[in-house]
Amino acid sequence: MSPRRGELWWVRLDPTEGSEIRKTRPCLVLTADSLNRLRRTVVVVPTSTSAQAHPPLTVSVTCQGQPAVAVVDQVRAISRDHLVAPIEPASAGEISAVLAALAEILEMP
Repeated sequence: MSPRRGELWWVRLDPTEGSEIRKTRPCLVLTADSLNRLRRTVVVVPTSTSAQAHPPLTVSVTCQGQPAVAVVDQVRAISRDHLVAPIEPASAGEISAVLAALAEILEMP
């Protein structure tokens, strides 16, 4: 099971602490494909259906035909063991928007 960059996957995020997003939910894979094949961890951004889009912290995405937001400030590395199942690829525009938001919140040029 090798996720690809830009795919949405069901991911078990528990255990968590504090204000971290919890439970099993769709997450957008951000790690490069070459790393996804070689590493035992994957960098993901969780999604939520309860939040509103407020870039750069939350960016609109669609998951299984439903509106959602990628919660960019909750980006995290997870063990591949937390990957449950692939859902679908995100659109190129959604991936670009999430990457741009991530660069903005990290104050990267």
